[in-house]
Amino acid sequence: MRTERNLTRRLDRVFARLDREPERPAHIDVPVMSRHRVVLFSATLAFYLAIVWAVVTTSWLVRLDWQVMFFRPYQQWPQIHAFLDYYVVLGQRGPTAVMVASWLGWRSWRQHTLRPLLTLATSLLLLNITVGAAKYGMGRLGPHYATVIGSNEMVRGGDIFPSGHTANAVVTWGILAYLASTPRARRWLSAASAITSLGVGLTTVYLGTHWLSDVLLGWAAGLLILLALPWFEPLIARTETWLFDLRDRWRARRIRPVPEPAVTVAPVVLTGPRGSSAEQPAPAREPVSSTRASRGLVHLAPGPHTARSERSPVTPAGPRRPPGADRAPRGTSPARPLTGG
Repeated sequence: MRTERNLTRRLDRVFARLDREPERPAHIDVPVMSRHRVVLFSATLAFYLAIVWAVVTTSWLVRLDWQVMFFRPYQQWPQIHAFLDYYVVLGQRGPTAVMVASWLGWRSWRQHTLRPLLTLATSLLLLNITVGAAKYGMGRLGPHYATVIGSNEMVRGGDIFPSGHTANAVVTWGILAYLASTPRARRWLSAASAITSLGVGLTTVYLGTHWLSDVLLGWAAGLLILLALPWFEPLIARTETWLFDLRDRWRARRIRPVPEPAVTVAPVVLTGPRGSSAEQPAPAREPVSSTRASRGLVHLAPGPHTARSERSPVTPAGPRRPPGADRAPRGTSPARPLTGG
């Protein structure tokens, strides 16, 4: 019970802060699927399919993969091995998702919108579905597990093609450029995300965990997701509206006033003039002021009651009204008429 109360208080503070923040800035434009973007998407998709075809057919690209693997870059430049072991973390899904989600969560809080977080969630979901399906569908083995020199190592139960580190770096850091609010920020963030994802891909080749063709396909897979995001903007907008409506209904349900319980009044037994009693419902009580409440309750004697004006005032010496002429004093008897005869 105490945990729920503390959680409710924290949510109230967050909602109150959100209400004080300005609404979503009007100058932020939601990207649309323009003709230029469609052309880029089509070209990237063609490049993606060309890489897959080159590996499946064991073309020159597979021979290049084996040459780079035999070159063993980690033995050629061992002095940068320790640094690249840490740098490759920028392509791991868990740490990068936490870092980017923290920044986008702060933006959502400041701008009173859930679009940054929902866009990130949509891109990561698309990444898991598309890249995961390609990995397990083609089943290529990595350089450390290769068995036949010159073979493409396809359909052997692996999960290395395309490179997940590279695709994740393209999507995770590229989403910052996608959500940028100004053209200048978009250009700088696009360049930074491109350099970061390029470095992550080449680092996996240096460490020997991926073929060069894996990295090329990973770049194409991540770029396809970023280019396809405008198609999902209407769904993101509807989801945001639904979540805010759900929040408003939940808050309205919490602050709804609780009706006061009805007070049951016991019936009052009144005694009639001949001793008969009957149960009658008690009359409705009027609100009692503080002065009347301090006087206490007044108990009425049973039987019929007369008004004060009909009562004879009584004093210690007796009634004030003199005895009438037709009343005889005590101890005397009325005179009897005499009959004569």
